[in-house]
Amino acid sequence: MARALELASRGTGQVSPGPLVGCVITNSIGEVVGEGHYIYEDVMHAETLALQQAGKRARGGTAYVSLEPHAHRSRTPPCTDALINAGITRVVAPIEDLNRQVSGRGFAHLREAGLQVEVGLMAREASEVNEKYLHFMRTRLPFVHLKAAMSLDGKIATKSGDSRWITGREARTRVHELRHEYDAIMVGAGTAEIDDPLLTDRSGLRRRRPLIRIVLDENLRLSQTSQLVRTAADSPLLVFTGEHAEASKAKTLRDLGVHVVTSGTRDLVSILKELAKRSVQGLLIEGGATLAGSFVDAGLINKATFFVAPLIIGGREAPGPVAGSGAEVVRLALRLRDVKTTERGEDLEITGYPEKFREQE
Repeated sequence: MARALELASRGTGQVSPGPLVGCVITNSIGEVVGEGHYIYEDVMHAETLALQQAGKRARGGTAYVSLEPHAHRSRTPPCTDALINAGITRVVAPIEDLNRQVSGRGFAHLREAGLQVEVGLMAREASEVNEKYLHFMRTRLPFVHLKAAMSLDGKIATKSGDSRWITGREARTRVHELRHEYDAIMVGAGTAEIDDPLLTDRSGLRRRRPLIRIVLDENLRLSQTSQLVRTAADSPLLVFTGEHAEASKAKTLRDLGVHVVTSGTRDLVSILKELAKRSVQGLLIEGGATLAGSFVDAGLINKATFFVAPLIIGGREAPGPVAGSGAEVVRLALRLRDVKTTERGEDLEITGYPEKFREQE
């Protein structure tokens, strides 16, 4: 199963809006005879690829699949049919697929055909591999991941606004790997104006769809000479603005290839619903403090990653990574669980899940 999850992860950036799926086939005496992982554009599912590699050796064997096989016809024939017809006698899967077309039906079809089905092995690890997909299927909203880089004393910039570069090369490389995992990346109007970022995925890894760049800009301050606007024809740029934003500015941006949505920027759930309509399963929040604070206050953060550099910036006016209303008392602060700490050169990457999110899992 660990190998099936490893194979599934190879599809990162290449399966959305589908799930990450890996499959390992063993023969009747437990030898690995076939492997496969799902890539959206390749159409064939992980199970089918692994069965093709195994051939006749699959008969009487076991399929270890990282997610419940589907029993309905979509772009491909049912994977359950492929497993049954190949003579597989046992299927091991960690979790159920929460897609309403699949959920429970795949396991039921296999059991009806006389196959032994075991569910639960490495369920926690499998849920983490597909956390964006599963959250989207459960809530019909994108999975929101907050990312920030700060100094040891909790500053994201100096009092003059300088922030390049707080973290080192290894941490910045990791940020592009994170961008590769997500369908969209979001910043606030202030970050877009001050930092003039590009917000592209420069990981060098294959991805199926271009990263959608999003700016929340109530008053449409975004300059038509910014890097974001100048590259709108090459990388999708979506700007949410208020109904009272200057119409001529909106028209100019649209003429330059920017998708302008005049639904306002304060109702974050409505924004997430709009992104869901655009098949955005995973959203990376990358700046600044006001935007981060709004999502934290609204209880919409599903995962958080902070890169901490061994710097002491100081200064009362130097900004921190999260603004907003904040907690009145420490016991009401957003506490992270399942925290992992990884060294990235001289910096630390600290990642965890808000306690309430994990409770829902």
